[in-house]
Amino acid sequence: MVGIQISDPSKRLSRCAKSIEIVHAHKGVQGIVIATHDGTVVRSTLDNIQTQQYSTLVTQLATKGKGVVRDLDPEDDLTFLRIRSKKHEIMIAETKSYVLMVIQNPHEL
Repeated sequence: MVGIQISDPSKRLSRCAKSIEIVHAHKGVQGIVIATHDGTVVRSTLDNIQTQQYSTLVTQLATKGKGVVRDLDPEDDLTFLRIRSKKHEIMIAETKSYVLMVIQNPHEL
């Protein structure tokens, strides 16, 4: 949750795991991937092959999106990106350290 600092790393990890469970339980959510900006996976609810595909390709896309936003306004920064295809919707949230990806089926919403 925004603005709350937790100093104990085990509590932070526990809170993160609980947040992932809550999001994953939402109707239509097929998977969640948390990765660093270079595509290194921190946590995922997908299988290994899908995790690697999403972490690699979506972090590259987020980097390109960030560049577009900066080119349009050098003082702005990408914080959220949403992509929808016929089969999936991918929501991407960026922080300084991580990229959060939530993959869902838009037909199950």
